[in-house]
Amino acid sequence: MSTDKKEKVSTISIFRAIRKIYQFFADRPVKNGTILNRRYKVLQFMGAGSYGLIYLCEDLQTKEPRAVKQLRPSKRRSKKERVQFEHEVTIIKTLNHPQMPVIYDVFSENDSHFYAMSYIEGDNLEEELFLNKKTFTEKESLLVLSQLIHLVAYLHEKNIYHQDLRTSNILIKDYQPFLIDFGLSKKINSLQSKHDPSAVSGLQQQDFYDLGELLLFLLYSPYSFKGKRALPWTEELSLEEETAYLLKRLLGIRDRYPDTYEMAKDVEAAIKAQKD
Repeated sequence: MSTDKKEKVSTISIFRAIRKIYQFFADRPVKNGTILNRRYKVLQFMGAGSYGLIYLCEDLQTKEPRAVKQLRPSKRRSKKERVQFEHEVTIIKTLNHPQMPVIYDVFSENDSHFYAMSYIEGDNLEEELFLNKKTFTEKESLLVLSQLIHLVAYLHEKNIYHQDLRTSNILIKDYQPFLIDFGLSKKINSLQSKHDPSAVSGLQQQDFYDLGELLLFLLYSPYSFKGKRALPWTEELSLEEETAYLLKRLLGIRDRYPDTYEMAKDVEAAIKAQKD
């Protein structure tokens, strides 16, 4: 590596380190017991995402639990980040689905930006898989995927593309998935769709690929890696032919799905092929 390149890499590393230190101090959660907007009492800090901090709060007016999201303080002075936060609010306000959040309030306080939404009671899929070591059979994995496809289809019908369908953004209750965190979502209007269909296709396929990765995580949940040499999933997992075919199409190994309708049909076929 040339001296110039080494210096450039070193400079980038320094800036990243400074940014992380700044975020560590700037993004400290609001203390439990704090009253936000003279209405929401912070009960518990629930976690952080790329853009925001999430709190479980009590709505002092309705006495109901609410999830309150705060734009990371480290990002509040960036116009781009504030616009992205407002964009997320706009997208969620267009949703009307029992397995997605509802926004009740948007407010700013002490130069910080918040919105209050419905509190969805469920287990975070990432924590269930990696901390609690929960396992899903092949059939259970396909059943979860089947429901997720319906959620994605609902969004795509509204020209909304989630773009962040990760295990951390899915809650599970009685094997029923709930979709959260629309911070990276994109909404395409009819004019954009007409003039740039390839961009729309790219957004669609990203959601489909994410579904494939999610399915792969679920299918791997009972798998033991102890003492085993890493191999491709096609060799490590013993799957029914229909499930392997579905997964290959989702991940782009075979012809990609043109829509959720064809995908849902293949999921149903894979479920029917399962041996109870």
